[in-house]
Amino acid sequence: MLEQFPNISIAYGEILLSLGALVLLMVGVFKKDSVNLVSWLSVGFMAIALCLTMATPTVQTYTFSNLFVADDFTQYMKMLVLVAAALAVIMSREFFKLEGDERFEFPVLLVLATVGMMVMVSANDLMSLYMGIELQSLSLYVLAAFKRDSERSTEAGLKYFVLGALSSGILLYGCSLIYGFIGSTNFSSIGNVISNYGDHGAPIGVIIGLVFVLAGLAFKISAVPFHMWTPDVYEGSQTPVTAFFAVAPKVAALALLARTLYVPFGDMSASWSQVIIFMSVASMILGSFAAIMQTNIKRLMAYSSIGHVGFALLGLISGTSEGLRGLIIYMTIYLVMNVGMFVCIMSMRRKEDGMVEDIKELSGLAKTDPPLAAFISIFMFSLAGVPPLAGFFAKWYVIIPIVRDGNFILATIAVLASVVGAYYYIRIVKLMYFDEPVEKFISRKSYPMKIIVTLSALLVLAFIIPQVSNPVLEGATAAAQGLVSQ
Repeated sequence: MLEQFPNISIAYGEILLSLGALVLLMVGVFKKDSVNLVSWLSVGFMAIALCLTMATPTVQTYTFSNLFVADDFTQYMKMLVLVAAALAVIMSREFFKLEGDERFEFPVLLVLATVGMMVMVSANDLMSLYMGIELQSLSLYVLAAFKRDSERSTEAGLKYFVLGALSSGILLYGCSLIYGFIGSTNFSSIGNVISNYGDHGAPIGVIIGLVFVLAGLAFKISAVPFHMWTPDVYEGSQTPVTAFFAVAPKVAALALLARTLYVPFGDMSASWSQVIIFMSVASMILGSFAAIMQTNIKRLMAYSSIGHVGFALLGLISGTSEGLRGLIIYMTIYLVMNVGMFVCIMSMRRKEDGMVEDIKELSGLAKTDPPLAAFISIFMFSLAGVPPLAGFFAKWYVIIPIVRDGNFILATIAVLASVVGAYYYIRIVKLMYFDEPVEKFISRKSYPMKIIVTLSALLVLAFIIPQVSNPVLEGATAAAQGLVSQ
């Protein structure tokens, strides 16, 4: 029997941000010079949504005719999405001021994209899955091409839109196959039907449909072989947009992928684990080797993100709560490292040239700007997985579950890929400390940016301290158990 009055309390965050986007749009249209006000209001709405999400009961609850679910897992992942989105708005303020390109539409689009990502995290049906993805994607297409008079930005938006539309079509075709063979789009119903197949296994049509769904979701996390858009979009988009792309959408898409695999298709792990293993290995290898040849810092971060998605996918292979816990910990640390690194990238600016993105421009930075060089070094070593920084523990927690499962070959590939990846990270440190200095960057004036980069660096350095790491480990454990128990 369908519920007469949906329990909207578990969706207060999404409702607030949806209404907030309408308010921000009106403020931006009717009030002159409202960019700063709209930006900080959007951060305020996200902060309130974060509080509402944290206050949501973690007991598993369904609403909107089982289209929407809330539990420990959704609560934790939504918190990551909201933090990443709020930081992206704050990081954009100084950048757009210096570029002379301030427009109130930017924070509004970020708020709408955040609503889509929160719906993705709580999706419990193929229809709500698609609705969340499209709400997120439509906003991201516009953000990629936000600098309308830039050929690079327009090209990035067009490439992202065309390939995104293709991936959405693939995803929808997979959903239609699953519905045709199962007779339902609800995750719980799909899981019940598949478990009733027993030893006979799911029909071939369901397996093919799942492969198409995985292909559509792989595009959203830029996993190989659906990564082709990432380097061009990261390079062509404005740097605050790239910073947002690198973190929040990946957290939401990986959360959605985890729920899709664990809840409706948990009994088909033998079918999908091989696909995840291939995407993981291919992403780690390509991300490690392709980044070596890059000369643009944003393209390097694009290939770095592909490699890190490969490592994150290791957490899904075992199909256990321990593996899922590793994925959640990985994405938490990945968020901190990338936010900090992109603040540093935004500091690569000169009066005459504006933003510079060539890696060679970092030569001798330790002599011209020692604090910036130190921050970049911390994030580079952490991204490389050098102990005792947080990046090492991120990889540790996703590799240990596959070792316990006896998958030593996969663990060896992951370690070797990490060693190769360390080369291009540490090469940047070598440039900064051992090469001759070039022209100095202009000094950073934004106190929020200084606070963000300092806190990020401290968290990366202090993760080894139990008082810092325990809240993350305990939250990830509860979130993983909340999903696996379904």
